[in-house]
Amino acid sequence: MAELLKGKRGVVMGVANDRSIAWGIARAMAAEGAEIAFTYQGEAFGKRLAPLAETVGSSILLDVDVMNDDSMDAAFATLKDTWGSIDFLVHAIAYSDKNELAGRFIDTSRANFRNSLTISCYSFIDVAKRAADLMPDGGSLMTLTYQGSSRVTPYYNVMGVAKAALESSVLYLANDLGPQKIRVNAISPGPMKTLAGAAIAGARATFRHTETNAPLRANATLDTIGGTAVYLASDYGAMTSGETIRVDGGYHVLGMPQPDHLNGH
Repeated sequence: MAELLKGKRGVVMGVANDRSIAWGIARAMAAEGAEIAFTYQGEAFGKRLAPLAETVGSSILLDVDVMNDDSMDAAFATLKDTWGSIDFLVHAIAYSDKNELAGRFIDTSRANFRNSLTISCYSFIDVAKRAADLMPDGGSLMTLTYQGSSRVTPYYNVMGVAKAALESSVLYLANDLGPQKIRVNAISPGPMKTLAGAAIAGARATFRHTETNAPLRANATLDTIGGTAVYLASDYGAMTSGETIRVDGGYHVLGMPQPDHLNGH
């Protein structure tokens, strides 16, 4: 490795297990020399995270509920007391009631709409504001999105709307924080075999479809997403802000499936 992140410190939010995209990012960043603090929500996720964090030399694990201001305040106060400042933050947090992802979007309830948008979108805005206070010399904020934000994707429903709001937030945050030399970007992988992805109906069929039709005939891996995040956090990403970078094997360029996979071909 080239130690692209040597001397940099940052926070990774949202590791659920060793198949999480957030874990792939953390692992890649640690391999490039970064010091990493992790956040999790609840004891069960904390127990899963602890052995993973140990493998990358991290001893800062913070229980954070993004719906609770006191919890958020306490976490960032701890970071300030421990490190003083940070160089990057990775936001990999999203949630929706999976029962409302299986039917029609039009049937989305008010309660789940509010909950999905608050956790999946507003939490990044809230986190960005707090993280920016710990970035006196600039830094890099990044979040995770999905193509369901701009194209109708089966079983994605209100999460598509939440990700569209998240991507729009990236643009406005990039503009707000640019004068502070803080870059804000989103990474948009294709379908992944993760805990979050498994909650979406038809996940296996979607994974196979994109794998066989993407120009590269492959889906993203944790390593390729991690590498993209390393670039965004490194000095090489110093002039990249307000972007949604797709890491999906090129699937987003297609208008139709490949000829071999058209029905009736």
